[in-house]
Amino acid sequence: MTEKLLQFIWGFGYFNKSSLATTKGEPLQIIFPGSLNKNQGPDFSSAKIRLGNTTFAGNVELHLKTSDWIKHGHESDANYRNVILHVVYEHDVDVNNIPVFELSPRVSVLLLNRYESFMNNASFIPCGGNIVSAKELIWKGWKERLLVERLSRKAEHVLCLFEASNCHWEETFWWMLARAFGGKINGDAFEAMARSVPVNLLSKHKTSLHQLESLLLGQTNLLNDAFEEDYPKLLQREYRFLKSKYNLQPTAVPVLLLRMRPGNFPTVRLAQLAALVHQTTHLFSRIIEAQKLGEITDAFAVAANDFWHYHYTLKEASSFKKKTIGADMADNVIINTVVPVLFAYGLYRNEEKYKDKALRWLDETSAEVNRVTKGFEFIGIKNRSAYDSQALLELRNEYCSEKRCLNCSVGNHLLREAAADYQPASGKLL
Repeated sequence: MTEKLLQFIWGFGYFNKSSLATTKGEPLQIIFPGSLNKNQGPDFSSAKIRLGNTTFAGNVELHLKTSDWIKHGHESDANYRNVILHVVYEHDVDVNNIPVFELSPRVSVLLLNRYESFMNNASFIPCGGNIVSAKELIWKGWKERLLVERLSRKAEHVLCLFEASNCHWEETFWWMLARAFGGKINGDAFEAMARSVPVNLLSKHKTSLHQLESLLLGQTNLLNDAFEEDYPKLLQREYRFLKSKYNLQPTAVPVLLLRMRPGNFPTVRLAQLAALVHQTTHLFSRIIEAQKLGEITDAFAVAANDFWHYHYTLKEASSFKKKTIGADMADNVIINTVVPVLFAYGLYRNEEKYKDKALRWLDETSAEVNRVTKGFEFIGIKNRSAYDSQALLELRNEYCSEKRCLNCSVGNHLLREAAADYQPASGKLL
């Protein structure tokens, strides 16, 4: 038993409510258990109870043992003067005149055993195989809440970027888009590059693909070597001219190629990013105005110029392979860039339609496949779309890994099931 579990049991009423009475035998009726107080003071505020024939309104304090009231120094704390009921798991000693209600004889031993098994379970998720018993209706609402929590957290970062960009949405999206093309390994370097090449500079040169390439490759220090082929030499000359013209400073964040497939080389990704800028106009505005996800995914159906079909780097030729932005890469950008910025825009404008569109587009995007989603699928949880995979990632990382079963709708459901099959506990602390 923990105080958090005790709060959970009291707040949701997961105990036997027949013939309630205080430890002194006075009849008790719980009209309202109160609202959980996350600040200083009693555990529950604005509660309402009836003792005998008298109704009381005030606060409720919870402890594992009655004597904890003294141990925690509440006797001399003014915040606890309006406590109308002291709820304890085990009553061990009378400490004052506040009515005491003991829960241990009324709590299901099945609930306690299930919670203890969750806390001691070291497998993939605490509830293990029990999770599949949760009904689809519970999952539907819980997944949406998980997604809103995840996107709200991501939106905080987006809005920080928005403020850093002098409240320029196109600039913010450009920074995020570049980071997405850099991936986990080169995301920092690509974002630093994007910050050094503002969108108004890109727009001046968007009609010239090789000038865009020279800007992106040059600012990431990839045009500093001696080259043999004509095209890299052309990019090098263009960059030297543009660098001098605009007084550009290359980024200090190094670009890495270690442990990377050739298709993800930073040179290829920068060439594809340049092609995307070359072939699209005001991409963020298109995202805001678009109603169908296909309007955006079509925009990512671009390929780098012909030089890159025979190269992965600026120095070595390779066999022909067209360097298009693949479906997996496009999905990654939708999930980690388009959807978060769209949701953040909805929060900023206080318009639900943009947030709803962000959730809808996730549901229309292919599911991510990774260690977490495979783990859930192994125990019977379906992963149909990015809507599911993003929700499952949030569940695993923010709830399951932290053993926050009491805050999880599925965990709550499983404990409620155990509470419904009432068997009185022993009265001993676990």
